[in-house]
Amino acid sequence: MAALRVAHPPERPLAVFDGDCGFCRQWVERWRAQTGPRVDYAPSQEVAPRFPEIPPEAFARAFQLVLPDGRVLEGAAAVLATLDSAPGDGRLSALARVPVLGGLLELAYRLVAGHRPAASALTRLFWGRSVEKPTYLAASALFLRAVGLCYLAAFVSLWVQVDGLIGARGILPVGQFLDWVRGQTGSERYWLLPTLCWISSSDAFLHLLCGGGVLAALLLVLGLAPAAAAALCWVLYLSLAIAGQVFLQFQWDYLLLEVGLLAIFLAPPWRWRFGRGLAAAPVVLFLLRWLLFRLMFSSGWVKLASGDPTWRNLSALRFHYETQPLPPWTAWYLHQSPPWFQTVSALFLFFVELVVPFLYFAPRRPRLFAFRATVLLQLLIAATGNYGFFNLLALALALLLVDDQSLRTGWRRAAEGSAGSPRAWPKAVLVPLACVVLFASSVEFAGTLDRALPLPHPVAAAARRLGPFRSFNRYGLFMVMTTERPEILVEGSNDGADWRPYVFRWKPGDVAARPRFVAPHQPRLDWQMWFAALGTIDENPWLVQFLGRLLEGSPEVAGLLAANPFPDRPPRYVRATAYDYRFTDAAERHRSGAWWRRRVVGPYSPILAAD
Repeated sequence: MAALRVAHPPERPLAVFDGDCGFCRQWVERWRAQTGPRVDYAPSQEVAPRFPEIPPEAFARAFQLVLPDGRVLEGAAAVLATLDSAPGDGRLSALARVPVLGGLLELAYRLVAGHRPAASALTRLFWGRSVEKPTYLAASALFLRAVGLCYLAAFVSLWVQVDGLIGARGILPVGQFLDWVRGQTGSERYWLLPTLCWISSSDAFLHLLCGGGVLAALLLVLGLAPAAAAALCWVLYLSLAIAGQVFLQFQWDYLLLEVGLLAIFLAPPWRWRFGRGLAAAPVVLFLLRWLLFRLMFSSGWVKLASGDPTWRNLSALRFHYETQPLPPWTAWYLHQSPPWFQTVSALFLFFVELVVPFLYFAPRRPRLFAFRATVLLQLLIAATGNYGFFNLLALALALLLVDDQSLRTGWRRAAEGSAGSPRAWPKAVLVPLACVVLFASSVEFAGTLDRALPLPHPVAAAARRLGPFRSFNRYGLFMVMTTERPEILVEGSNDGADWRPYVFRWKPGDVAARPRFVAPHQPRLDWQMWFAALGTIDENPWLVQFLGRLLEGSPEVAGLLAANPFPDRPPRYVRATAYDYRFTDAAERHRSGAWWRRRVVGPYSPILAAD
């Protein structure tokens, strides 16, 4: 049939389909929207008399494409050549000329064409009533605003703590850190630690970085100068993350930088305002969906790959609510749930993290199911834990699974009306970006799966050179479930006999104090105390610095706490004691009013004196 020609060819390619086939009409409408005026479409029932050279059974058997040079293509070759006419779709018809692949494509086409009722049913199952090519105008705009909210939460949260954490009189002064690095390295330090704090490490400059980040985040939330605002947010947060040392090395800090880098290129560079809709580059949308896939799948994979018995026997959630870093009051209630509920919850968790991510790349209906499952999991995590802006950031990524065709008509029209022209970044920028991101992220993802890619040394070295920018990362939360909850209580004394406790703002201390919600704010000292309790004082030198600041009476460090038992002058001695904390059960809480019960484990640190 490929050699067949017609005597009176059309001026433009003419796609001829069976007008009596609803399945055919459905897909033709999608292709018509993709190819625009480059291809004409007509049912065979109308145009068959124009082309007597084509047998009537050929029209009934397969899709036909009549070309301006008189040639007639049929079946898979005709479909691919039709789609070739769509802007940016390349030379798909070349696939039909590949010997083995062309035969497989034609076989697949014949299978579908010979079973159209079944194919139509599958289309309704996977796409719904419309197979229109999805657009993401509304999702792109909502995503950028949500990323702005994440940045806003991150900058504001850090701003109120920055003096006590890394200021001149903080726990880990960034100035001292950079001075040490300067003494150990040469000019390569600017690449190894890409932070604006090389300009200045003063407290005023740290506040300038935080304040600038808040302003840039607000611009992104408001939809003003999105590309410039996203770029400024990324640069400022990277600078602060590096300056923050151990206090800004959480997975969501890395995730925010990776999302933030891609957000720069999602926003059209020459557009200064966007409303409900934003025309974004498809390649960047794919990279963000790939990031969501890696985030979710890696989180499930590492739990099983770690060999942790509680994950493998589905008992991990019987410990999680009690032993997580900063449990809110809802975690107490979930901890009281029966074992079967915790087992079912673990199964649901693995389903969402290991199975659902593959549906992110599926047609509309399974993709929307994946969106709902992901959102449900993130909301449940947020409702029972305090993980800073992590859940909001994961929800922002999930938004990009919702196409405009799935929205209400009014919202869709509003998005289309405010999307503007798709003046995306040029291909000269997006193609290299996609290559770098896919390469670097694939290397990290393979490492997560414990499948190191066989890379030549120069290529592997190039991947490592990207590490300091913290924008191509590995993920996997709660790889090993903690089954006990050690807590560190810090106390001071003037005589070595009367010890008074320092009260932290959020972490467990007083057993009668109700656990509280704090997200999206992240109290980074409280978080680090949880990690420190899992190790020793020698493994956490920052904690010695913290105790030293208490002996000095640093007001900046004391400001990180809820109560300072020595407001007038610092104590002569401080110590840290390890306790074992457990949730009370319903009967004990009803009797005593306590949310926790605790017992002393022993000294965590020796008694320290100012001298």
